[in-house]
Amino acid sequence: MATIVVKQIGSPIRRPEIQRKTLIGLGLNKMHKTRELEDTPSVRGMVNKIPHLVEIIEERE
Repeated sequence: MATIVVKQIGSPIRRPEIQRKTLIGLGLNKMHKTRELEDTPSVRGMVNKIPHLVEIIEERE
């Protein structure tokens, strides 16, 4: 199972509600927090919706 490590790099303050909910859906809620998530099309889609708030640090096999 492939995984990706996602880090929050932007603040959700003054962002639309949908972007804040996407961060929460990824398990991120504080600056510089990282999460290891399963690499699925739904997770990739969530990351692609908010590229200004998160970055992919690492991709693992």
